[in-house]
Amino acid sequence: MTASIGPAAYIVAARRTPVAPRGGALSRLQADELSAPVLARLIGDAGLPPLPIDHVILGNALYAGGNPARLAALRAGLPVHVPAMTIDTQCCSGLDAITLGVRMIEAGAADCVLAGGTESYSRAPIRMHRPVTWDSEPIPYTRPPFAPSPFADPDLTEAAARLARDWKISSDAQADYAVASHAKALRERERRRSNLVECTSGAGEDGFTRRLTRKTALRAPVLARSGGYGLTAATIACEADGAAAVLLVSERIWKRGGHAGLRVVAAHSAGGEPSDPALAPVGVARSLFAELGQTAAEFGAVELMEAYAAQAMVTLDELGLQIDRVNRHGGALARGHPIGASGAILMVQLFEQLVRTSGNAGETGMNRGLALIAAAGGLGSGMVVETANS
Repeated sequence: MTASIGPAAYIVAARRTPVAPRGGALSRLQADELSAPVLARLIGDAGLPPLPIDHVILGNALYAGGNPARLAALRAGLPVHVPAMTIDTQCCSGLDAITLGVRMIEAGAADCVLAGGTESYSRAPIRMHRPVTWDSEPIPYTRPPFAPSPFADPDLTEAAARLARDWKISSDAQADYAVASHAKALRERERRRSNLVECTSGAGEDGFTRRLTRKTALRAPVLARSGGYGLTAATIACEADGAAAVLLVSERIWKRGGHAGLRVVAAHSAGGEPSDPALAPVGVARSLFAELGQTAAEFGAVELMEAYAAQAMVTLDELGLQIDRVNRHGGALARGHPIGASGAILMVQLFEQLVRTSGNAGETGMNRGLALIAAAGGLGSGMVVETANS
């Protein structure tokens, strides 16, 4: 199902850590250590009577087991009886974790859920396959397969380069998009955002955001090329560390609190061709538009994952999204990409625009927001939320 099937779920608080490049300011923290202060802060943010948290759900892609959600819940001081689960749908993990929490509330199985994602690229385990025979050596690998034979399972950067070639997205155009993402993020930094949780001293804001010029972007090393169309280090989101989460509550709890928040209107996940993973969110968005009877122009704010400038630009074009409403606070090109957390970061950014700041939705007269993200293997996820005042 796409739209809500039962009681509504509400987001009453949303927080994230700053995002830091791999090896940067957050590099000494494990994934659960990144998310624990976020979870702890959310409970205090809600402004509701003491809440019995029913479940913790976190997305994660690189931790290689161990259920970091449970570790994070215990580190955050939650009672030991609160269950926690970790899910892995790669880049979609953080948003899918929130969707799973929404479904629990819709089904009447929970009233309060902490959901989001966490990732430490810096502390991710070194991956090796065990030897098949006693006299063989372990075989190191960079990533697991995302699609089995006979499906294509391309490197994501190579797939994005082919996308740029097929859509004729020049290096100049990609550089301009990246420059704009950094510029928006810098403008937002000057407003002293209130959604960040500092989890280590000296890391109070996103560490990768900078004054990027077109000249610098074009001089960045080319990391992939296809038919004369290249992707550079400036037009690909860098590997990063970070965590984000939201507090989801049922309508009964939300009405008791008397606070503004976001109502989850609809959520959808879908699969597409593994060979073209960047295109999966296009189908997701179209399904949401059809379900809700809305067009792209009717959303006041859109948070679109920028794993690659080319991928974001194709999605914008295919869906007819209005660039002035997309990633108003900058995107992943200006932050970095902590895989398991990135989808949850999109929802925190929407909360910031639609709830904490008073101008953005009002300027357009629309109070609905859309989050979209793609993942390896040809997966896409999306969620629609709207402002709700009791």
